[in-house]
Amino acid sequence: MSDSDKKLVLKDTLSYQEMQKLAASEDLSIRCQLAERQDIKPEILYFLAEDDASEVRRIIATNPATPQQADMLLAHDDEESVRMDLVEKVARNSRDANAVLNSKIQDLAYEALKILSRDQATRVRQILSETLKDVVDAPGDIIKHLATDMELVVAGPVLQFSPVLSDDDLLEIITSSHPSGALNAISKRKSVSEVISDAVIASDEESAITDLLSNQSAQIREDTLDMLVERAETTKVWHEPLVARPKLSNNAAKRMAHFLADTLLASLRKRQDLSDEVMETIEEQVKKRIDSDEPAREEESDPIDDMRALKEAGELDEDKLLSLIDDNEWLCATSALAVMADMRRVTVKKILASHSGKGIMALAWKAGLSAHTGESIQFKLAKMPINNLLKATEDGDFPLNEDELSWHLELFGDN
Repeated sequence: MSDSDKKLVLKDTLSYQEMQKLAASEDLSIRCQLAERQDIKPEILYFLAEDDASEVRRIIATNPATPQQADMLLAHDDEESVRMDLVEKVARNSRDANAVLNSKIQDLAYEALKILSRDQATRVRQILSETLKDVVDAPGDIIKHLATDMELVVAGPVLQFSPVLSDDDLLEIITSSHPSGALNAISKRKSVSEVISDAVIASDEESAITDLLSNQSAQIREDTLDMLVERAETTKVWHEPLVARPKLSNNAAKRMAHFLADTLLASLRKRQDLSDEVMETIEEQVKKRIDSDEPAREEESDPIDDMRALKEAGELDEDKLLSLIDDNEWLCATSALAVMADMRRVTVKKILASHSGKGIMALAWKAGLSAHTGESIQFKLAKMPINNLLKATEDGDFPLNEDELSWHLELFGDN
């Protein structure tokens, strides 16, 4: 190529004929220099978007003057590097021109994003996700598509940060197939509603629940938090975030006092939002640990007689049972259930060990307890996973009729 063409491409302004001449040059460097210019006619840039050399197409992909028709063409380019350069430009422009993206009718920028969100190359989709993750006006369908991607590097950024995703969107993702780590990303969102917290906890993913508990802005229902405390005795990674929760019920704190490590028990002791009764329990636990080298007490007698005496005195009721459970008095609690249901304790233990939600609900009914207490017995005493619990109806009634409840009790017998 002549020196004249090399000088020509450097001119401040070019005529249309000069642009055409340079675009047809056999010299790759000339075409690359032309592709970099932002004063080139759209049709010339479109022509260069079909250049045989990927180097030229990559430059066209990054050129802000490239017409959207050319972007659409490049979105289908065979070269991944071209599409990667394009997605960076298109996604970046979307941050500055959201009004354009919102008019989805015949909008080429939106169509280019849609194509790139379905690109076969993970890296292309990842760049798009990372760029759009906090854009308030990003197209909802594109964000949701990225959020359901089976590659965490793609789904993760929008799951954790995108304000476009609604609770309904998140619930759909939680309850369907998703990559490992997706629930962790959701648990770390700036704002997590009680509905989403319930769904994450119901998934029974330990690490995601840990992230949820560690997220101070996550809204978690008090009864749900209490249930997690029951499970936390054998799940040590939850101890620290539970102690640091902004709201902690007295029952939960009282229960935790029995199993926290010394350092975390000391942290629990410093909280200012717990009742005097709970603080007394904490102090008792501290004293027990200090005096742990004292001679062991004689083994206590069977509590079944104590439970019968409480019933005779009219003091064995639902609150008493729940208090025994919260205090981790397992033998006393099973004895109380046996007395209240007028059943043998071995049968009560058999029902609890079965992990049958229907059987345990039937036991609660026989003992004259509420259906909500039946839920607590399933989780706190039988240690059943949250997503396996048989729950009370919306009206607080048992989910089975009396005939069904009686039948499930008969399955275990009491002879």
